[in-house]
Amino acid sequence: MGTEIAISVAREETRVAVLDGSVVTDLFGDRAKHKDYVGNIYKGRVAKILPGMQAAFVDIGLEKAAFMHVSDLSMDAEPGDMLVEAEEDDKDSDVLRPKRQSAKPIEQLLSEGQELMVQISKGPIGTKGSRVTAYVSLPGRYLVFMPNVEHIGVSRRIPRDEERARLKDIMRRVRRPGFGYIVRTVSEDVKEDELKSDVDFLHVLWQDILAKRDQSGVPALLHSDLSLSFRVVRDMFSKKVDRLWIDARQEYDAIRNFVQRFSPEQTSRIHFYDKDESLFDYLGVEQEIARAMSRKVWLKSGGYLVIDHTEAMTVIDVNTGRFVGKRDQEETILRNNLEAAKEVAYQLKLRGIGGIIIVDFIDMEREKNRNKVYHALVDAMASDKARTRISRISDLGLIEISRERVREDLLRSLSEPCRYCEGRGYTKSPTTVAYEIFREIRRIEPSDGQCRIVVGAHPTVVELLQEEERQGVERLEQECSAKIVIMPDRQLHLEQYDLIVM
Repeated sequence: MGTEIAISVAREETRVAVLDGSVVTDLFGDRAKHKDYVGNIYKGRVAKILPGMQAAFVDIGLEKAAFMHVSDLSMDAEPGDMLVEAEEDDKDSDVLRPKRQSAKPIEQLLSEGQELMVQISKGPIGTKGSRVTAYVSLPGRYLVFMPNVEHIGVSRRIPRDEERARLKDIMRRVRRPGFGYIVRTVSEDVKEDELKSDVDFLHVLWQDILAKRDQSGVPALLHSDLSLSFRVVRDMFSKKVDRLWIDARQEYDAIRNFVQRFSPEQTSRIHFYDKDESLFDYLGVEQEIARAMSRKVWLKSGGYLVIDHTEAMTVIDVNTGRFVGKRDQEETILRNNLEAAKEVAYQLKLRGIGGIIIVDFIDMEREKNRNKVYHALVDAMASDKARTRISRISDLGLIEISRERVREDLLRSLSEPCRYCEGRGYTKSPTTVAYEIFREIRRIEPSDGQCRIVVGAHPTVVELLQEEERQGVERLEQECSAKIVIMPDRQLHLEQYDLIVM
């Protein structure tokens, strides 16, 4: 089985899964209440400038102001002084990344209240708002149009040098002077008239955006990117995809018509799914989503990974579990680590985990074995479209990975911190709470006569006080010359309690 794309559409959300040989390699989701704004173009107003960070906040009409670094400004750029990365197949490729530093500080380029046109390059992640750039780019089927820079590039994922040269020659003929273009991977072997058609379409789209900018107030949405379904079809539905499944008739008809316009030969690979069993259940995607939400991930050999998220980083611990091997201990550890390296790369991509990642492999004595595990991880991460840096295994068996945050990771997008433990992942034990109550009672100043102390606590703590800690309560009554009355209260948190002195 080759590559398949499954699009599941419901009123409340659209979900997309990419499968390679029945293995889920990518998951995307877009909910009606939480839209994906990446690629949208806005007319905004500078709300605040932060010289110390060389950044600014821009009001674009969303709940949170957008963040812009000085390197995302193009006002002082000459047409040829910027290099652009053309990692076309990356999720972020539709918004190109500048690779230069500004020659001027941001306070000389912007002023508070100034109006400017920006594009969202990265959506909100956690408590952070969107990140925007002034390097606006418009993705088409075969090209990415760059109105702010005069540059022609070809995707590095087109391997043949002669094909890259052919595409570049075509673009020199059909381009609009003063503008830049990146030729996308799907352009391999396409004809000149198809590229010219994309050039014309993107130019008209850009003129429409400029006209809307001149007519609109601030803030205003000038251009909205395609919906998730159409973005996936535009960016990922290439000749290498064997089947495209869609489970909603209206979406199926719309996408089929969309593909018919630019690649009519590919419409035969678009299939409408109408079985009673849901599409994601049929393809085994739901099971993989559940696995991607789990803290523990089992390996086929019997070992397992434990994936923990912290505020600063993600930590992955590798364990042998039930895997005991057949020969010596070093070989068993090596085999477990090699399998874990592949699974780590798969889970990082599937879950969309970014930032700093620490992988704690099982310690290996031989240097050559550590090198094998390092190279296995590098090879497994090679197909990852997010930018990564991988350190060698340290003496403690740790590997540090820096992975670009392309989007909100799966765990954050599908869950929220536990309201009971406030995201800690644990609560105080009933015994700890009981002993806190004892200490609080001892702090009460003794009275002339016997007083009455009423304790309200969670039923689990009350049960402990009335049974295992009953003698402790009786001794405390003698110490304090007070009658202690313990009352269960289901409204209280396990760690909460009330003390009333009567």
